[in-house]
Amino acid sequence: MQFEFTGEVYRWAAREDAAWFFTDVPLELSGDIREIPRPYRGFGSVRVCARVGGSEWRTSIFPASASGSYVLPLKKAVRDAEHLVDGGPVVVRLEVLDG
Repeated sequence: MQFEFTGEVYRWAAREDAAWFFTDVPLELSGDIREIPRPYRGFGSVRVCARVGGSEWRTSIFPASASGSYVLPLKKAVRDAEHLVDGGPVVVRLEVLDG
């Protein structure tokens, strides 16, 4: 199952010394992903293949307890290659691999 969305790049605020960046999967799409039957994985994670511009990688999305959506980590190599900046937009295509 594939999804495409536009999100905002943000720095994880829980640790000031960490350079972790994410974007949120929209709430409605997160709900659709939750409904896909799949085996349980640690922390409720879901394996995905993500594409931003010309960059593609395999990773996991994780549920964000505060918002109810999933979050997608954005690797430094992808941020650099695609010129993504904190607070800027990102267009993401996700393919769910679990299920």
